[in-house]
Amino acid sequence: MSEKTASAKTAGSKKRNAIEKAMEILLKFQDVKASWGIRELSTELEFSPATVQRILSVLKTYGFVRQDDRTRQYFVGNIFYRFLENLNHANNLPGIGRQFMEKVAIKTRETVYLNIIQGNLRICIDTIESPKALKAGMPIGNQSPLYAGASAKCLLAFSSAAFQKEYFDAVAPRPLTDATIVDPNALAAELAKIQVRGYAVSLGERTPGLGSVSAPVFDYKGEILASLSLAVPEIRTRDKAHFSHCITILTDAARAFSLAMGQPVTQLNSTRHQLTV
Repeated sequence: MSEKTASAKTAGSKKRNAIEKAMEILLKFQDVKASWGIRELSTELEFSPATVQRILSVLKTYGFVRQDDRTRQYFVGNIFYRFLENLNHANNLPGIGRQFMEKVAIKTRETVYLNIIQGNLRICIDTIESPKALKAGMPIGNQSPLYAGASAKCLLAFSSAAFQKEYFDAVAPRPLTDATIVDPNALAAELAKIQVRGYAVSLGERTPGLGSVSAPVFDYKGEILASLSLAVPEIRTRDKAHFSHCITILTDAARAFSLAMGQPVTQLNSTRHQLTV
């Protein structure tokens, strides 16, 4: 019995109505197991076979499940494709991320920006500038290679090993400043350090005098979706209390952002951040 099912049964010891039972049956189709038979679901959920058959029949009528005529197994229905456009529209990354960016901006008073991977580059897709006179700017559309700067290295560090290999097969790092890490071994060690620590930090790797800290945002599969970043003038990175505060606020926001994008709660423990300045 899966952990999810066990917890569901513990939480669901009260008598459930037909709608609740239908929802539990539908939720089983999000498991790794793609198809189910009536008796399998009956055993897994401890519903009677007659109840499972009746509910599946209704769900099939409305397109929420479909049945293979040969195996008699049930699969998730094609009707869910109709929900995708609205779901994608409602879950647009900058739209959802804006609330978290605004909280970080208010609490740190530094420039906050959101980044994604586009091809072999990091691209900024949203930004909120610091209200301070001395501030670091990061315009929407700004691009950089994935090996330079915290926001880029964060995206690369939490990408799959396959993506990283493909990236380094195609890209030969070259220095943008004296601080850019281009040695393959040093860069590999840096990416591993970011994975362990849970966030990336850089100072002058793309622009002299500019520091940055960046934390990963994950999707419902636990895969890297974006990096949430702060751009901080070098002089303020030297203020250990302020920079530590910035890291704490940013990483907390990135974890909340990931939850909003569907990251499983069970994966959050593996992405808790170890504060190091």
